[in-house]
Amino acid sequence: MTRDYSQFMPTAQAPQTDLSRLTALGWQAFFSQQLSIEELEQTPPVRVTQIHRNGLHVTGDTIETVLAPDADVTVGDWLLLETETNKYVRRLERKSLIKRRAPGHDRSVQLIAANVDTAFIVSSCNADFNLARLERYIALAFEAEVTPVIVLTKADQTDDAADYANRAQSISEAISVLTLDARGDAPATLLAPWCCPSQTVAFLGSSGVGKSTMVNALSEAALMDTQAIREDDARGRHTTTYRHLHILPSGCTVLDTPGMRELQLTDASSGVGEVFADLEDLATRCKFNDCAHDTEPGCAVRAAVAAGEIDEDRLVRWHKLVAEDKFNSASLAERRSTDKAFTKRVNQAVRKKRK
Repeated sequence: MTRDYSQFMPTAQAPQTDLSRLTALGWQAFFSQQLSIEELEQTPPVRVTQIHRNGLHVTGDTIETVLAPDADVTVGDWLLLETETNKYVRRLERKSLIKRRAPGHDRSVQLIAANVDTAFIVSSCNADFNLARLERYIALAFEAEVTPVIVLTKADQTDDAADYANRAQSISEAISVLTLDARGDAPATLLAPWCCPSQTVAFLGSSGVGKSTMVNALSEAALMDTQAIREDDARGRHTTTYRHLHILPSGCTVLDTPGMRELQLTDASSGVGEVFADLEDLATRCKFNDCAHDTEPGCAVRAAVAAGEIDEDRLVRWHKLVAEDKFNSASLAERRSTDKAFTKRVNQAVRKKRK
């Protein structure tokens, strides 16, 4: 029987009394505008909800299956499925993509998640709080064109929650900062404005800050295991071991991620620029266009630091992220160039052997 997918097209006028499965999975006009009714009927859309070594776990309107592994696909991607062969024929254009440089010396890019609308960047009101780490996550979100929201947990365990919030807010006035106790009703209440039907939200942050606890609070069920932090250094233990999309009762899709001990930026220059927009603006007023903001005469950035308008540590963190992103981006570009040249040589050798 051919299913009627007209309700998932942007021109559809028929009202929906119940939330559709695709809408609950995060289906939006952005995706439906990329294909026709015929494509929807012949190759129904499915979303990648989990990735394991043995394949891609995908879910659709009436579909639940596992596809062959694919390094170019990540959690949150929308695929068009050929049901007869159980293979996808096309990956839809992404609305957003969160990525980082992969840990280690491989010089590759690791895809974290696709088609996320809001990133809840989670830290705690204790020794886990780190401005430099928060700035990295914010730059990652800005670069991916994802709305970042800082969520500070364990606010009930300190008398200085407002101070933590003020320091987090100093990163950018363009972001929201929330403080809460992850246990109880606070997450469902305070995060509700971003957890609407067809929206996809992701929890990013270190282990032990309460990401899984908040997923459970939003879902009204114990979807994820939780563990307490170590008392000596407030560091958490990994409870989430892989990325997993969950559908909430509200019709929102939520992604819980493992804590990332290493977050190296790459191809994120515009994101870094947004986080440090004040310094980027000051840099345009320097006497020299190639000013390194060190000892050059006429440096507007150094003048602002000397006048107490800019914090010296913030300037150091800006320099570090700009240099890191530039180095990683150049390294990855070099790797891509090397891989392309190697593939070309292999193909030439194969053709020569055939002749």
